[in-house]
Amino acid sequence: MSRMETVVEALEGNKIKLSVVVDEQEFEKALDATYRKIAKEVRIPGFRPGKAPRRILEARLGKEAARAEAIRGSLAEYYSEAIKEHDVDAIAPPQIDITGGELDGPVTFDAIIEVRPQVKIAGYGGLRVTIPSPVLTDEEIQVQLDRLRTNFGELHPVDRPAKDHDHLTIDLTLTRPDGEEGSARTNEDLLYEVGSGSFGKELDEKLRGAKVGDHLHFEVDMPAPAQAEAEPGDEDTPARKLAYDVDVKEIKEMILPEVTDDWASEASEFDTVEELMADIERRLQVTKRAQAKMALRSQSIDAIADLVQEDPPEALVEEEVKGRVQELESVLRQQGLSMGQYLTATGRSQQQLLDELRVQGAQSVKADLALRALADVEDITVDEADVDAEIGRLAERFDLSAVQVRRQLEDADQMAALRSDVRKGRAIEWLIDHVEAVDPEGQPIDRALLEEPPDPTNPAASPAAVTADEDDVSGEEPTG
Repeated sequence: MSRMETVVEALEGNKIKLSVVVDEQEFEKALDATYRKIAKEVRIPGFRPGKAPRRILEARLGKEAARAEAIRGSLAEYYSEAIKEHDVDAIAPPQIDITGGELDGPVTFDAIIEVRPQVKIAGYGGLRVTIPSPVLTDEEIQVQLDRLRTNFGELHPVDRPAKDHDHLTIDLTLTRPDGEEGSARTNEDLLYEVGSGSFGKELDEKLRGAKVGDHLHFEVDMPAPAQAEAEPGDEDTPARKLAYDVDVKEIKEMILPEVTDDWASEASEFDTVEELMADIERRLQVTKRAQAKMALRSQSIDAIADLVQEDPPEALVEEEVKGRVQELESVLRQQGLSMGQYLTATGRSQQQLLDELRVQGAQSVKADLALRALADVEDITVDEADVDAEIGRLAERFDLSAVQVRRQLEDADQMAALRSDVRKGRAIEWLIDHVEAVDPEGQPIDRALLEEPPDPTNPAASPAAVTADEDDVSGEEPTG
């Protein structure tokens, strides 16, 4: 342990000043190491590389230059040791000012450090969130059944105006504003389902009630092209129009097959309608339960983040945005796309994308600060068993041993961050357990409906086992 004296002083906002004094004996170690390094790098007549004595180097180079090099080389280590000693949660590089020791004596410096702020979350105990109901309805089951029936349906011509879910044979021409390359594009004998929205909601609106032989012409506003910077006066630019010309040639109605055991055996791996319906119900219930649980988690985190009135530190927001950009670039590379192609496809400029990511990043930082505050006020702790369990999950995910994962974390000085993440995960669990959850109609959600019932065919799937599995999942998910 270095022999240093440190004093911490709180400054305005979320900054502190760390004043450090490194005594002469401690700094002498860094100075001696610097001379050894210099001896290997410079050639002194009469001495082999690395063998020139310190007094010769001092005379040749000057004490001040060597001392300055020693200070530059050791300052980061002294700073790191000081913030560890005082458990300083720095969120940005420090501003360091050397205040003494450049010529002789103890080395002293001040570090102005931006630290993670502690926020207030007044009202966290009375949060209420609205999530999709986990209760499966007969209508939802029927919709899924009809979707399956549609795969075996047959189209028959009808002599009436078109309505939703009819299939129309149309000639469709889309004309962009004059002067644009490829301004007109025609699709002949296009089979189009009314209500699908494939060519915009405006087309569906015009086709409802249309008859065979009708010609439709209408225009819709086009979004302005993405620009890196908005030009002055753009707000006064007339809206660009996309023209539709549609000829309705045929209207067909989808006739669905009757729901019989014969059809069920043809459409699925089940022999009877009863078995098929039971499978549809089971699958939909699993999906609804998962959607409700995901919504409960995300809505709870958003709700507590919204309690934070303070602006999130810019350093944390910038770090979050940078991470999101890198993650997006990684996903795009896996898909063989560049960022430029993505921006073109989504009709956004680079600045628009960054603005969106900044909003998301600020919310994520608020959530992180709020969850840390919750862990403090509710005295949520993490023991070594919790840390070992998380290391075990990481080891399984990356196909490493727990010993390897722990060593890598220790070498990267990330054990404190791991404990913080585990503690934040426990805070999320507390939050989810204590928020009031209601469905879109305002009715309380029965929490038992969010849990998967035990499988009676599997003796190992006891309620306790199911609960343990859910805890594992929640511990692995990112915490924002």
